[in-house]
Amino acid sequence: MLRSERRRAELAAAAIVAVFAGGTVGFHSILGGSWLDAFYRTVISMSLTGLDSNPRGDGAKYLTIFLVLAGVTIFGYLATQIVTSIAREVTGDARREKRRRRMIEQLENHFIICGYGRVGRRAAEEFQVSGQPFVVLDTSAEAIVGARERGILFLEGSGSEDVFLDRAGIDRARGLLASADSDAENLYITLSARSRRADLMIVARASNREAERKLALAGANRIVQPYSTAGTEMAKLALKPQVAAFIELVSTHAGPDLRFEEIEVQPDCANAGRTIRDLRIRATTGAVVIALRKPDGTFDVTPSPDVSIDVGDVMIVIGKEPELKALEDLFAPEPVAS
Repeated sequence: MLRSERRRAELAAAAIVAVFAGGTVGFHSILGGSWLDAFYRTVISMSLTGLDSNPRGDGAKYLTIFLVLAGVTIFGYLATQIVTSIAREVTGDARREKRRRRMIEQLENHFIICGYGRVGRRAAEEFQVSGQPFVVLDTSAEAIVGARERGILFLEGSGSEDVFLDRAGIDRARGLLASADSDAENLYITLSARSRRADLMIVARASNREAERKLALAGANRIVQPYSTAGTEMAKLALKPQVAAFIELVSTHAGPDLRFEEIEVQPDCANAGRTIRDLRIRATTGAVVIALRKPDGTFDVTPSPDVSIDVGDVMIVIGKEPELKALEDLFAPEPVAS
């Protein structure tokens, strides 16, 4: 509630108390009787429900008239404030909803997170840190409240339904995360998304190997089993703590310096076909190419300086933010001549 609204509510409450107290004292003085009778007559007059009997004497009649008019004025004022407050809230919600939908419609090359539970929230945190645009799809009231509190773009709906995928901008999206708590829901989400976009990167959550197999058949590019992954990570931390610490450092955008990145070589890149040695990548950018993923899906780990970086290759690189940016610029597409 705004401070001005709170102040008006306090004044109205004070006026009601004052009129009730004045009416009770007045009836008690004019008509006599008990304090309860005086208070009862005041309530009846103020609430506009009518009187048991006509008040005796002009003084009581004048007091009754005053209380009736005061009741009409005060309760009318309260009703006006309530309606105004509700209208302002509804209007504000509508304005915020319209702004949020407009922002979602303007998203490009973004991710769609279908399911804002524990896994979806962790993914959203990584996207926020990295500055990657995304939108959340979920039907849970708790998830929607959580997204709203964190200032995250969201839509209330299911990723398994085409209408909500359309609203989330699937035709413009870079990828989709099927991170619902249910394997069946993730399967439907994957099927729906894959039927809309054959080229869309889909990462899905699975609870077991059987669900993983079905999600792969449905078209998921990558499948994560959180419980299995957690056990593997625990074993790595116990067996090779320094290796695990380094991988954690460079694999999260929340890390202080180093991180991994992948850069795909596009057909209109001027440096495509040249070798790592020719380009002097380490000396020029500071970043290090630690692997090359070829178009057939094979990996060239720790590639030789004399290996050529061809169109369709994906470079897996490590470096600091400025170094990675310099490497991206080195392999940026040639500007189109005007």
